[in-house]
Amino acid sequence: MSGFSFTLNASDGRARTGVIRTPRGEIRTPAFMPVGTAGTVKAMLPESVRATGADILLGNTYHLMLRPGAERIARLGGLHRFMNWSRPILTDSGGFQVMSLSELRKLTEDGVTFASHVDGSRHFLSPETSMEIQRLLGSDIVMAFDECPALPATHARQAEAMRLSMRWAQRSRDAFGDRPGHALFGIMQGGVERDLREESAEALRGIGFDGYAIGGLAVGEGQAAMLGVLDYATELLPAGQPRYLMGVGKPDDIVGAVQRGIDMMDCVLPSRSGRTGQAWTRRGQINIKNARHADDPRPLDEDCTCPACSGYSRAYLHHVFRAGEMISGMLLTWHNLHYYQQIMQQMREAIAAGTLDAWVAGFHAMRAQGDIAPL
Repeated sequence: MSGFSFTLNASDGRARTGVIRTPRGEIRTPAFMPVGTAGTVKAMLPESVRATGADILLGNTYHLMLRPGAERIARLGGLHRFMNWSRPILTDSGGFQVMSLSELRKLTEDGVTFASHVDGSRHFLSPETSMEIQRLLGSDIVMAFDECPALPATHARQAEAMRLSMRWAQRSRDAFGDRPGHALFGIMQGGVERDLREESAEALRGIGFDGYAIGGLAVGEGQAAMLGVLDYATELLPAGQPRYLMGVGKPDDIVGAVQRGIDMMDCVLPSRSGRTGQAWTRRGQINIKNARHADDPRPLDEDCTCPACSGYSRAYLHHVFRAGEMISGMLLTWHNLHYYQQIMQQMREAIAAGTLDAWVAGFHAMRAQGDIAPL
């Protein structure tokens, strides 16, 4: 398609590194996409998010259609201008949020009628309306509309949801039409059932998309089950197009996914954790609210160059979290996003150099050491 392309530059085992090119800029893969649910990565300025190394953000169709409304965003120049982010944006389809957040929803072949979690107002989402909302938002990468059943679910329930999602995938493709410079990704479903994943992948390949997502994971099935699906699922998708694992995850989930051939990921974890006093570091997770940090003049991570580590002590971060100061969430979110992007950059370099196995071994060995000893 015009203006959107994917180039693979190197591989190491099943891991790959490359570049997705869009009219709004390049996305280095493997890529981690910070989540800007309602037009903002919480506690961060857009230029700060970019400074962490992010090439692309994720926006949320469900939340933006309810507030402030896709038509309003379009009148104001589209989502990029609205939120002051000039680089690529991927929007999800709204399907997951409809299933997980909305009360009183009614699912039919046509789509989903649901009550807003904001004010109870009634709305309808279908493949066609999702494509139209994402067009109004102006996102660079659009996701097909799908159904995401809650797990655990029976094989029959998973099969029903997956086949409905594949019919909706065709309708999404038809409704998306020809939009040069914008890409449409299909979403593989099927839970942890290999036969359903294979059937879903075959259907998506038959329709044809600019990229392919693996959905329906990281919803409580556990890391072992998730990685078990990725052991075969990535190989079912076209090698020449981006592969996106939705909603993942913790640092070790991300590393495991990249090892299995994933190119793109997103998760609210680094920003949500930052607002609740959790910092992710090379040595694992730190809970800044713990009393052990109250008199500690050392940074979260002495080798980290983010503002939280280069300018502030654990004692200060402990204090401002306990005091409920906004700067706590700002600094910890910046640190977490910086750390996540550092992981991605190091993996890209290791894949290019053919040394990913050694990097992964070092990553796990450092985490196994745990946090530095208290003073």
